Amino acid sequence: MRRYRVAVSASRSMEAPAETMGRSSKRIVGGRLTMICFCGALMAGLVGIDASATYGARVSADEPQYLLTALSLAQDHDLDTSDEINEEAFRPFHQANLNQQTIELNQAGQRISPHDPLLPMVLAVPVGIAGWVGAKVALAVLAGMTAITTLHLAVRRFGVSPTRGAGVVLAFFVGSPLASYGAQVYPAMPAALLVVVGVAAVTGGHSRRKAVVAVVVVVALPWLSVKYVPMAAVLAGAFLGAHWHQQRRTAVALSTGVFALAGLVYLFIHQRIWGGWTVYASGDHFVDSEFLVVGSRPNYVARTNRLLGLLIDRYYGIAAWAPVYLFMPVGVLAMIQHRDRSPRTDPAARWWERHFDGLVILAVVAVAWAVATWVALTMHGWWWPGRQIVPILPLVVVAVAVFVQRFPRALWPLLGLGVIGGFNWIWMVVEASTGQRALIVDHEETANPLFQTWKQVLPDHRVDALGDQILTLVWAVILAGSIFLAWQATRQRPAESNEPRGPASA
Repeated sequence: MRRYRVAVSASRSMEAPAETMGRSSKRIVGGRLTMICFCGALMAGLVGIDASATYGARVSADEPQYLLTALSLAQDHDLDTSDEINEEAFRPFHQANLNQQTIELNQAGQRISPHDPLLPMVLAVPVGIAGWVGAKVALAVLAGMTAITTLHLAVRRFGVSPTRGAGVVLAFFVGSPLASYGAQVYPAMPAALLVVVGVAAVTGGHSRRKAVVAVVVVVALPWLSVKYVPMAAVLAGAFLGAHWHQQRRTAVALSTGVFALAGLVYLFIHQRIWGGWTVYASGDHFVDSEFLVVGSRPNYVARTNRLLGLLIDRYYGIAAWAPVYLFMPVGVLAMIQHRDRSPRTDPAARWWERHFDGLVILAVVAVAWAVATWVALTMHGWWWPGRQIVPILPLVVVAVAVFVQRFPRALWPLLGLGVIGGFNWIWMVVEASTGQRALIVDHEETANPLFQTWKQVLPDHRVDALGDQILTLVWAVILAGSIFLAWQATRQRPAESNEPRGPASA
């Protein structure tokens, strides 16, 4: 009996710090640091509102199509943009000639933009109230919400210190591409918010509320863009797998039914409205086949250089404009090594169970990176760098925050690189807002001395000459070396702290 009392006393003494830490982290994350992260991301997006995407247009490429569809939803309550195009309703934000992108779907001249409709639906009210400015303000607000959610995921699920987590979040969100897509009219930032919410719902224990959130995220992602289907599939697989393992067979059956029905509805609506399996069926660039969106003769071997190019390409790599992303490889290592320290974790659990949270993040990041590498038509498109991978970048931020939690001294160089990224974005915004440069056309010609100096050590994959190939190899060695050194340092340090984190169900 006495031994039992001692065990109970010890158990309570271990649970008390967990409860205290949970309340403390909740209070801190819910207050000042949360607002700092929200305001930082919000302001980084707002400063880019007046920046021109190209000369004679504040928005370009797909952006006018999203705005026209949102305007049609606000005024006519339908997706047909033919009247908006005929009336040149795009002139307030696009003074240049408009690339209409659409074909006439019937004899009445109906035109429906070849883009999934969830983003215009989200922007319909802001556009109806304040036009294109309202749309950009709404996206900046979504960027702030994404920053908050990223901080909460890092602190509540992965045990990162609120202060360190806030520092890491700010370092990434004040620079591009997270800042730039908080001002450009693309579904990338709403998708980023959904992905972070989805990961939070799939990991860290189960509840009915989290199950509903996970299902909503999985169903919603494809309606932002068909290219987000692989990420939705990973989240769905993780959700179903976790519930199956926990013997929640009824939840698995119901969720599988919902996912199947949602998929059939998605295909049916696209056939009826767009005339194909995807929205690309209504696009004037894909009249021969909607699947030309991935290329007529894709060279997948040549596309493999995007694995590194998405990070370190001279003009379209995210680290070219925000060097803080050079921490990404060690962040991935931190996710691989991270082990769930929740008090509810069974010490006898299998490896994948102990690392489930980190594995979910790695799987989502990997599948999105693979789509941007081998499926996307090009990396060097008519957009600001990083467009295809923005939805998973908040997960990269979480991974880097876990690394910084393990190695606190890394926070200061990370913050320094974050300042450089913020400086680069502000410089570009000033140039694009004063007619000196445009975000899409000639951003690589910026007069920014930091960028012009830094780019000299980065490979240009548009040319991919011998010198660029050598630079790519050098960077591969450098990044691999950073992973090796971090791994060695991890081996020399004691195991992760056994202090319990906040509630895993947060």
